[in-house]
Amino acid sequence: MGRIAAPIVTVSVGVQLMGVVDGLMVGRLGGAAIASVALGNFYFFNVAVFGMGLLYAIDPVVAQAVGAGDTVGVARGVQRGLLLALAASVVIMLALLPGEFVLGALKQPTDVIEPTAQYARRRLLAAVPFLVFSVWRQALQAMGTVRPVVLAVLAANVVNVLANYALIEGRLGAPALGVVGAGWATVLAQWTMALLLLWFAWPILGPTMRPWDHASFAWAPLRRMIGIGAPIGTQWFFEGFAFGLTTLFMGWMGTASLAGHEIALNMASLTFMVPLGFSGAAAAVVGRAIGRGDVATAKRDAFAAIVCAVLFMSGSAAVFLAVPEFLATRYTTEAATVAVAVSLIPIAGVFQVFDGTQAVTSGVLRGTGDTRVPAILHMVAFWGIGIPLGAALGFLTPLRERGLWWGLTAGLAAAAVLQTWRVVVRLRGNITRVQLDVSAPAS
Repeated sequence: MGRIAAPIVTVSVGVQLMGVVDGLMVGRLGGAAIASVALGNFYFFNVAVFGMGLLYAIDPVVAQAVGAGDTVGVARGVQRGLLLALAASVVIMLALLPGEFVLGALKQPTDVIEPTAQYARRRLLAAVPFLVFSVWRQALQAMGTVRPVVLAVLAANVVNVLANYALIEGRLGAPALGVVGAGWATVLAQWTMALLLLWFAWPILGPTMRPWDHASFAWAPLRRMIGIGAPIGTQWFFEGFAFGLTTLFMGWMGTASLAGHEIALNMASLTFMVPLGFSGAAAAVVGRAIGRGDVATAKRDAFAAIVCAVLFMSGSAAVFLAVPEFLATRYTTEAATVAVAVSLIPIAGVFQVFDGTQAVTSGVLRGTGDTRVPAILHMVAFWGIGIPLGAALGFLTPLRERGLWWGLTAGLAAAAVLQTWRVVVRLRGNITRVQLDVSAPAS
């Protein structure tokens, strides 16, 4: 499992690293700049997350088709994924336009509204390559070929660093654009990533897109694919907006609270990419095993992925608990921001193990084609437990920022327990392959 997951983990970390680099490089401009990038990423993620989750229907559809040796099913899965990506991109771009109005209505600090809105409008230019890259990435993972994705992500990170260096503070003859420069850097990196992936993986991706199969436009199979992906998008939305709502709450507490929260969340998001990589690997190998009708191997691979993710996050938790001040000051030395970050990083350490567990169990369930029940479990965990508890602790007790994060921890713990239970139940049952081009979808 470690061998299979390593390149997928590299890709997940590499994609997230671009956001981490943005936060580190704008950190020299102060807490308000960090907060602006944080809000901008929150804004983009929460309008894009449903579309991102929708495209994860590719995992069971393509992986199980690969396992069954169904090349037509693979091609149609990729083509339908591209159609859904283009449709979702239009919605995302429209939603990112009215930034000042949205952020003002959410009562965010006045000193960050304008730069955040401008940052978000730059990010909308990357919506198409971002989602198209996701389609190709998921398809290649399902096929077991990840090297082209790794190369594209590494190249995009180099572009992101150089563009940030030039555009944030005005170096190499470029204008000093501050937070907006970080947005432009992300746009350049995302387009680089998508185009290079197409170039590197064309021998594999080309046959899935040429010739275009007119059956890929058929509404009934597309509807079935949406039926698989929509619960994943819903699950991701409720989980992402739980963190997003906490970001809004931090904004109500002030710029220093928002910036400190962003630092802690930025680091937690980076380490989270490792179990997310194991989640992708689990979805692929479990899906291929089910496509072959080999449930015993699916169970073995599911267990291996969960163990690997939990072990890694336990080590990550130890680091977060041991050196929070060292980690916080890598971003900024602004005293108020550092104080908030130092109070939150150890809590991030506590929820690391739960976060990794719920991520990898989601991947296992996705590989089996089970997406509806996990979405319900996430709603219960985050919105029945995490958010109400966090709001109560944050606004009704002296815990403030820490109270909000303890609520998130409770939500993640509940999600981890509930989804582990669901994995056990699912793998004990009778699992059949997901097929789109049939009169009725397989269970």
